[in-house]
Amino acid sequence: MIENKKKPNPIDIHVGSRIRLRRTMLGMSQEKLGESLGITFQQIQKYEKGTNRVGASRLQNISSILNVPVSFFFEDAPGESNAASPSGMAEAASSNYVVDFLSSSEGLQLNRAFVKIADPKVRRKLVDLVKALASESDGE
Repeated sequence: MIENKKKPNPIDIHVGSRIRLRRTMLGMSQEKLGESLGITFQQIQKYEKGTNRVGASRLQNISSILNVPVSFFFEDAPGESNAASPSGMAEAASSNYVVDFLSSSEGLQLNRAFVKIADPKVRRKLVDLVKALASESDGE
């Protein structure tokens, strides 16, 4: 049995997931991103799954369109050394939690609505409300 299917590289998968995260945070469709790059939405799907590797110049274009530095796509990448920080593992777990939250439909909706609130006092009260609701549900 000859197996020709190569598994995607973990870095390619990570970069793709970060492209998807940022694209969805902006409310941009795969079609719209593809149009901006002059490629099909299917190609965007392949990038986001890590099936196809994103070249350097294309990643630079994507970072410009999504308005983030190229380094955004490599934050918390697998194999990244956190040895300099004794809490490196905690930081990675913490940022994965944020990525998971922002990847969820509810998290994305909450984030989009929250950033539209201009008054810092209202945002603070909202955070206090969410904390109170969370501690209430812990007690049930």
